Amino acid sequence: MKRNTFIFIALSITLSILTMSSCNDFLDITPTGKVIAKTGEEYRALLTYEYKYFAKDRYMTTLRTDELLMDPKRSSSTDLDAYLDLWRWKDENPSPTTSYFTWRNYYHAIYIANYLIEHQREITDATTDEVEQMVGEAYMMRAYSHFLLVNLYAEAYTHCQPALTRGVPMLLEADVNAIPSSSSVENIYQQVLTDINEAEKHLNVVTWEEGKNYRFNTVSAQALRTRTYLYMGRWAEALTAAEVVIKQHGELVDLNNGSAPLPNSYTSVESIVALEKFSSNLFTAINLPSPDFIALYRTGDQRRTRFYKRATSSTYNLQKGGDDIYSCSFRSAEAYLTAAECAARLGDTAAAIEYLKPLLLKRLNTEAYDMTLSLMSDMDQDALIQEILDERGRELAFEGHRWYDLRRTTQPALTRTYNGETFILTPEKYTMRFPTEAVEANPEIERWDY
Repeated sequence: MKRNTFIFIALSITLSILTMSSCNDFLDITPTGKVIAKTGEEYRALLTYEYKYFAKDRYMTTLRTDELLMDPKRSSSTDLDAYLDLWRWKDENPSPTTSYFTWRNYYHAIYIANYLIEHQREITDATTDEVEQMVGEAYMMRAYSHFLLVNLYAEAYTHCQPALTRGVPMLLEADVNAIPSSSSVENIYQQVLTDINEAEKHLNVVTWEEGKNYRFNTVSAQALRTRTYLYMGRWAEALTAAEVVIKQHGELVDLNNGSAPLPNSYTSVESIVALEKFSSNLFTAINLPSPDFIALYRTGDQRRTRFYKRATSSTYNLQKGGDDIYSCSFRSAEAYLTAAECAARLGDTAAAIEYLKPLLLKRLNTEAYDMTLSLMSDMDQDALIQEILDERGRELAFEGHRWYDLRRTTQPALTRTYNGETFILTPEKYTMRFPTEAVEANPEIERWDY
């Protein structure tokens, strides 16, 4: 068995130190050499590197949803080579040109987070608050990386027996010689919650200034807790956490103001953490919204004209990406939607509608707002839950949420036709296979103990 190949990097105690360049570009960093990290500035540079190269897999999952088309007449040959097999759920023997999910980036981030946590008492030339904040960010980076990994490569928590289902490898030490097997889905989720709790003990920056808001802050811990409980189907806990996020960071962009920035912009008042973004190559492939998905938006919904631009009589172009400004991991609208869904699932439909009102007021014109509230007031519990899930689709479209919402809820059997061939998304395809290179490097990851 190969040594050090699990995370695919030759990391040692000699770590790359990077500093911010003089450029004003968002998250622009330049390498300046390799030394042993000692000072607060050097450890901050390590974190900045991980932020810059954090995986974009949450956006890549859009290719597997009902949000977009893959039209050979509009897709370039490069896009088809890179993304067609993802779009048609061909996970067995995909084309060698397929651009797949970046397993190694997650474990690289986890390694650096572990290294910082383990060496926090050795950091020099930094205030106590600065060190504490970096430690908190490291716990959040480890929690978020494990959370995304388990939702890519393991069964959905709500569709399995979590304690008896294989999850993903969990790394809690900065050991390049580690050859871990996978933990259960339950253990991964519990560790994510534990790391969030630890992060809260250390995080002390409430809001980062624009341009540094890719970093985790105090609100982000509660935002990740909200999402984690939602994916676990623990409605009461998710509702409580969402209410805290709304109280701490409840601002919403008013799309009735035509000059307001889009809510997934890192300049938006909604931004909590602006870490993940489209790569430019991925955006060109995803920029094919499905007419059926566009049809979810009712007349008077400002998102239909702000999120999309009509290209022809039957096609649209996406306006929520393609530029670094559209960087978004957590924003306030998600908390309102989670609170509404959880209240509805707990049987309090009146409260669910109340949670939606502030968001709808900022997304719909007056006529559409009144009509939507009237429609919801006549809905029973099941119909209202579906309406809220549709609202999540409309609001969070093309931000990498749709795949996870489909897999944690009904796991619908989507159907696609390409060049006369039909493809069906079956329940087992809602779980990605471990990357071939990961299994070849460490067959132990397919073994797990419970």
